[in-house]
Amino acid sequence: MNSRVSFPRALRPAMIVGVALAATAFSGCSVNNDGDDQIAGKQLFVAKCGSCHILGRADTKGVTGPNLDEAFRQSIKDGFGRDAIRGVVYRQILDPREGSAMPADLVDDEGARDIAAYVADVAARGGEDEGLLGSAVEKAGSDEPAVAENGVLTIPADPGGQLIFVNSKAEAPAGTLEINMPNESGVPHNIVIDGKGESPVVTEGDSKFTADFEPGEYTYYCAVPGHQEAGMVGTLTVK
Repeated sequence: MNSRVSFPRALRPAMIVGVALAATAFSGCSVNNDGDDQIAGKQLFVAKCGSCHILGRADTKGVTGPNLDEAFRQSIKDGFGRDAIRGVVYRQILDPREGSAMPADLVDDEGARDIAAYVADVAARGGEDEGLLGSAVEKAGSDEPAVAENGVLTIPADPGGQLIFVNSKAEAPAGTLEINMPNESGVPHNIVIDGKGESPVVTEGDSKFTADFEPGEYTYYCAVPGHQEAGMVGTLTVK
C-alpha cells in the first residue's frame, strides 16, 4: 500500500515503530477483533518483531527498535483511541517509513491486520495475557543446562525468535571444546565467549567455533547489537 494517511500530531512519534505481529484476547473466550486473529498476531509479533521491540504483554525485549508500550503511552493518555493506534500500526507495517530498518514485506495484509489488532489492544497495558492468548506462545528457554557430549557443546538460539538461548547454563569438561549454536529462528544470532572465540552471525543453520578451556566459569552471549542487553546471555561452567 502506497497511500498516505495524516495522523494526529500526538500519534506521529509512534509511527516510527517498526512494528510486529501479535495476538491477544483479554477474556479467555475472545480472540478476534473485527475478524482479526489476535492469537496469530501475537505469534507473528514474537517471531518477527520481538527481536527489535519491547512489548510487555508479548514478553518481548528487543531494544534496537522503539519500545511499543512507551511509543503509544502518551497518545493513549491524550485520548486517542486504540482503533486509531491500530490504524497507525497497520499502515506502518505495510508501508514502512523511508529509511526504516523494518522490511517492507515483513508480513502480508492479513498478518498486518492481526498484528495491528494485538499491538493496539495491549500496548501500554500492564499485567499478562490470559486464556488462549496467554498460551499462544510457548515459554522460551529451558531450566536444564546444556551438557557437552564428545567434545561438542550445543547451545541453541530460541527457535521461536525470542532473544534468549534455549539454555542459560551449560556444563563441560576441561579441554578442547566445540561451541555450536543451532539457529532455526530466522533472526540473526551468533555466540561469543570473550577470549575464546566468536562464531559467525547466521539467520538459519549452525554457528560454531572451537577453543581450549580450563576449569572455570565463562559467559557466553550473542553479539548482535541489542541481543545481549535483552537477555541473550548464559554461563558455562567448565570442570
